[in-house]
Amino acid sequence: MELLDIQNLSVSFDGKTILSDFNLSVVKGDKILIKGKSGIGKSTLFRMIMGFGKHHLGEIFLDKVKVDSDNIWDIRKKVAYVLQDTDIAEGKVSDLVDEVFSFKANKDAYGKEQLERIMSDLFLSPRILNKEYMKLSGGEKQRICLMLALLSGKDIFLLDEVTAELDVTLKQKVVEMFFDNPQWTVLSISHDREWEDKATKVIDFSGKVN
Repeated sequence: MELLDIQNLSVSFDGKTILSDFNLSVVKGDKILIKGKSGIGKSTLFRMIMGFGKHHLGEIFLDKVKVDSDNIWDIRKKVAYVLQDTDIAEGKVSDLVDEVFSFKANKDAYGKEQLERIMSDLFLSPRILNKEYMKLSGGEKQRICLMLALLSGKDIFLLDEVTAELDVTLKQKVVEMFFDNPQWTVLSISHDREWEDKATKVIDFSGKVN
């Protein structure tokens, strides 16, 4: 049974076709890598799933519910979306964590032990919680964004180039964290081969699906 079903999706912007008649069926537990050259529509696909934009043709269903303006906030509560752009906030990391988990949907999603475990898994020192987020390195910001996604308690993840700033050891660690959990459904956009090595399906936006 499809968890995510995308039917004949077409998207255009300023007269340029970004996606044309795109179809994808995702079942619970799938681990999918989406690859292809920049500007070909990979990130646009994620934005459409999350309701950040309008498509001209086609339909998107999550849990058999059509993604539209009437239910988009319910959809977003089910999906953890980690963007390629990591400049998401200012202030201390601890303030960001507190703010994210003050939202009603996330209030009961994490505890101190879980936070410590995930930080350890991502090789993040507890001291980073007292640092200014915008002063962190690109790799540290990526790991903080991943930490927040993992703490959200969600089991559907859209990950857009989330290991681009990480070294090889960390890339492998992150891939294992997301792809080795059978309960999670993961779609990852990446140029890093570590994702392809463990993916159950590879979608190449040149048109080839493996």
